[in-house]
Formats: sequence, structure tokens, C-alpha cells
Amino acid sequence: MCRSIKTLRPPMTPDATPEDVHAAALQYVRKISGFRAPAAHNREAFDAAVAAVAAATADLLAGLEVRGVTHRSSTPAG
Repeated sequence: MCRSIKTLRPPMTPDATPEDVHAAALQYVRKISGFRAPAAHNREAFDAAVAAVAAATADLLAGLEVRGVTHRSSTPAG
């Protein structure tokens, strides 16, 4: 469906940034809405959808356990 959305989970992208998550959410909302840029009267709904999809994506990535991958933030220092 959205071929331009890249996989954000480790080990494909070990350090997905908030910008990566937002870009993926934007591409998804563009695809399902059929709008590259919404008209002014649809902007609020479009932006809210992008924010909701980005939040759901961040929650998903934070909750995934990928076996055999150690996250840098969970590695003890020293």
C-alpha cells in the first residue's frame, strides 16, 4: 500500500527518530485520505490524524520486543 514508508523497527532502523515516525504517519494519512495536502477546511482533521498515527506508531515501536537485538538505551553504561 504505502511503499515509500520504510520499516522503523530494529534491526531495520535501530534508531528511528521522531522525524522518521512523523514522516511515516504523514505518508500513511496522505495515502488513505487521498490528499497530498488537504484544503484549509480539512487541515485540522488531517493534522490530528497524522498526530494520532504517529503516537500509535511510537507506542508500537516502544512495545515491540525484537529478539536478538539489544537497544542502546537498555545497555548498561560502562
